[in-house]
Amino acid sequence: MSDQNPKLPPKLTPQQIERFDREMSHLLTRYPAEHKQAAMLPALHLMQEMLGYLTTEAMLLVARKLEVSPEKVGEVATFYAMFRLNPTGKYHVEVCTNLSCSLRGAEQILERLESKLGIGLGETTADGRFSLREVECLASCGTAPCLQINEEFFENLTPGSLDQILGTLA
Repeated sequence: MSDQNPKLPPKLTPQQIERFDREMSHLLTRYPAEHKQAAMLPALHLMQEMLGYLTTEAMLLVARKLEVSPEKVGEVATFYAMFRLNPTGKYHVEVCTNLSCSLRGAEQILERLESKLGIGLGETTADGRFSLREVECLASCGTAPCLQINEEFFENLTPGSLDQILGTLA
């Protein structure tokens, strides 16, 4: 029987802590010793890559490593939309609904996703495969509408191309 409560965030394994320490030691060589906090974004990205989202324990480890307060790490993690503080589906779908994307049909893409996946914004499918989120900008205005799935961009979307993309994930 597992010693972890499934309702609580997963604990970092010794292997994950070792990997974090190893990669952070290398990363910190790129920054002046007196400005360790400059490595905050890469440190949070590393943790999110390892865990899928940022747990409280992960943010505390980042704070200790960078010698900053846990509150400072929390401020950064909650400020940037790229960081997730809750578990997401295997496929984390983020749809841009900024002006350029909206003018070129982002709302229809979002409606199609909600219909096909059977979930709304901020939700995850019951099987844990897909989560859906609206984002302000993916910096792809010239190829709107766009979305990203697990950091992979898809541009010039149409309902047909969206169906094709989802079909490859089945």
